[in-house]
Formats: sequence, C-alpha cells, structure tokens
Amino acid sequence: MTIQPRVLVLSEDLAIRQTLLGLLPAAGFSSASLGDIPAAILVGCRASIAEAVLAAAQAVSRKGCNLPLILVTSQGSEDLAIEALRRGMSNYLRLPLTAVQLGQAIEPLLAKRAQNSPGDCMIGAGQAFRGIRNFLLRVATFGSNVLITGETGTGKELAADFIHSHSARAARPFVRISCAAIPDSLIESELFGFERGAFTGALASQDGKFKLAHGGAVFLDEVGDLSPYAQAKILRVIETGEIQRLGGKQPHRTDVRIIAATNQNLEANPGFRKDLYYRLNVARIHLPPLRERSEDILPLAESFRAEFDRKIGCTSNFTAEAKQLMLAHQWPGNIRELRNIVEAAFIDPGPGADGALDLPPRFVGLCRVPLEGNWNACYSPSLRRAGTRAGQRVNFTGHE
Repeated sequence: MTIQPRVLVLSEDLAIRQTLLGLLPAAGFSSASLGDIPAAILVGCRASIAEAVLAAAQAVSRKGCNLPLILVTSQGSEDLAIEALRRGMSNYLRLPLTAVQLGQAIEPLLAKRAQNSPGDCMIGAGQAFRGIRNFLLRVATFGSNVLITGETGTGKELAADFIHSHSARAARPFVRISCAAIPDSLIESELFGFERGAFTGALASQDGKFKLAHGGAVFLDEVGDLSPYAQAKILRVIETGEIQRLGGKQPHRTDVRIIAATNQNLEANPGFRKDLYYRLNVARIHLPPLRERSEDILPLAESFRAEFDRKIGCTSNFTAEAKQLMLAHQWPGNIRELRNIVEAAFIDPGPGADGALDLPPRFVGLCRVPLEGNWNACYSPSLRRAGTRAGQRVNFTGHE
C-alpha cells in the first residue's frame, strides 16, 4: 500500500476548501485533520487572507517545526502575493488549478524540507544538549520504539517531533495521543475507530488514530497515565501490528512507530505493565531539567524573545539584570516556564526604555540585581533577610 503525504487544508471558503480537498488525491496526497502534524498546509482564500485561518495555519506550522505554508486564492493580485510572502507563505497559487500544478508546487517544498535539518526546533549551547541532539539523530535513523523521560516542561514532545522529522517516516503522519485524556469507555473507538452502528450515534464508520498514523508515528504523551485496560490494548497493537475497529469483525494491519513520553518512573510504577514497558523502552532518552542545563537558559530565552519579536513586530533585548535573574532561577517548570516568563515580559515589560526587556515584576518583585553583584542594593527586603548573595541560585516561585 502506498502511503501518501498528508496535507492540511484550511479555508473559511467552503467551495475553495472542497476544491483543494478534491485535488489532493490526484496530486499524490491525502488530507490531514487539524489535530495532526501534516507534511504541508494549504491556506485557501478569495481576495484576502482571513486572520483566524492564518493564525491556525501558523500554529500548526510551528508545531511541526516550520511546515511549508502555501496560499491558494481565487481572486489573486500582486498585493496579495506580496502579503503572502510577508506573512511567511512558501508559495502562492491561483485558482483554477490542476492536480499536476498543485503537486508541482508542494513536492519541491517537501524535498527541501527533507534536506534541511529542522534543528531550530532544538535549541541549546551546552555539551549535554549536543549529546542529546546527536543521540536523537541516531534514534531517528532506526524504526525502533522510543521512550522519552523527563520532568514536565523539559521538551519531550519537541524531542518526539525532532525524531519523527529526521526519520524515514518524516513525510508521513505524526499523530499525538494524550493518554490522560481518553477514558476507557472511548479508548477503542478513539484509537482504533469504529464501524457504523457500533454504538448509538455511530452513523458512519470512522478511522481511529492508529489508522490515521499508518506509515508514520504515534506519540503517546504521558503514557504512564494509561489505565490497565488501555495498556493491554496498546500492547496488543505493538505485538501483532493489527487493529480492529469497535464493532468490526476483521483486523487491519497497521504500520506505525511508537514514541512514548512520561514524567514518571515506569520501572517503579506498580500500575504499569512490565511487558508494555519493555516494548516501549527500546531507545531510551532522558531529558535533563533546565536547572542542570544552565548554559542553555539564555540561548533558549533569546529564541523565545526573537519569536515574540516577530509575532508582535518589534525589536527588543533583555536587560543585563534580566539575564542575571534568569541564570539565578531554578526553573521548576523547565523550558515551558521559561517561555511563559519571556511571553509575560512582553505583556508586562516594566518601566524600562523602549526595547529593553525586563522580567515581569510578579516574578521578581521589585528586586533588580546590580551589575556589580551588590545584592544589598536589592529592593526586596525578603531577599535581603534570606541572606541572598551573588552566585546563589534563587527560585522566585518560592522553591529553593
């Protein structure tokens, strides 16, 4: 069976959307749903780009490490073409359009993406990060199942994206499953699909997530939260390579790579099946917390600052005090917390000069670290009473 790269079509215009969906099969592609990470994204419009549609397309593109965006319009103009390029579109097409023309527009973008490493999605400067990245690249070349461990916010989903993007399955679907969000009563229908009439309201047959991921990969996020019943179902799929729709009589073959992630110690978890653990724990990757990667804090913060600069359309730089505070912080929420604080700094920039970015007052109070390291000059009495001094790590959320 030939696996076709999946393309997401987004448009407020129903006629344009149906036209593009109709062209995809003849162009050698299948359609993706909004919850998946596709190979490329088509944004349809008439004479102008709908902001809501563009925002949704850009969000999916970022999740997939800058997926190609292609604008397709029925009422094109030179101004619209310029606007499309300015808004990050990789190509610009006008309707009417043939399947051959659509394929000729998408294929080079996929080929270019396959050649270029999406390393911008993995940012770091330290030796530990370089070792992790090199191991991720090695894991990507194999078809083995993967288990990614680490604290909340360390970038486990990003690592899974990175592995898939560098693998031979990169142009195939990457389907994410939140293991904590699916109750046992829905596990079979959600993961494996269902036949018409399998239950009340099942008016038509529907594929499950494993079928949608055929030829690609399934990401089991927080796999440690799976119930014993769900664990048994996942284990059987891994062992047999087959799925069976709810209400169906015949099993169907499926070819998926399993990438699982957890913040738990599955070996010590009595509620997690050992046989499933051994099936998942083939390629094992542990992502260290950000407090153990202090050399990566500022590069990550700068990447987030640049991201929000582009989004807002401004130019900013962190103050020296902000950088010192970031290096002193313990980051219990890891990379996710760092990104949130940088975003909050744009929302509440403080009294600094234009372009000077301080951390939000609610995170650091009134304390500003002097450049010479004279901590007695801080405005925060609580920090002075605690005897805080230069070089000591401080967690401004109250955890030392």
